[in-house]
Amino acid sequence: MSRLLFLVAIVAVVYLLIRSLRKNVSRQEGPVAEDMVRCAHCGVHLPKGESVQAEGLFFCSAEHRDACRK
Repeated sequence: MSRLLFLVAIVAVVYLLIRSLRKNVSRQEGPVAEDMVRCAHCGVHLPKGESVQAEGLFFCSAEHRDACRK
């Protein structure tokens, strides 16, 4: 009888550990993805937040924006 009680206690502890680990894994948030755009001058891809926009086009730098306007 004591062996059965001991076995039930071990199973309960393992179950609680697995459940707590699954909760911790599901709470972790991954990095937020940002849209990628292509430079209209050189073709390099970069995040939209880092790009320079002019006339509906995206550029990797102000120099490429100015070069495309000429």
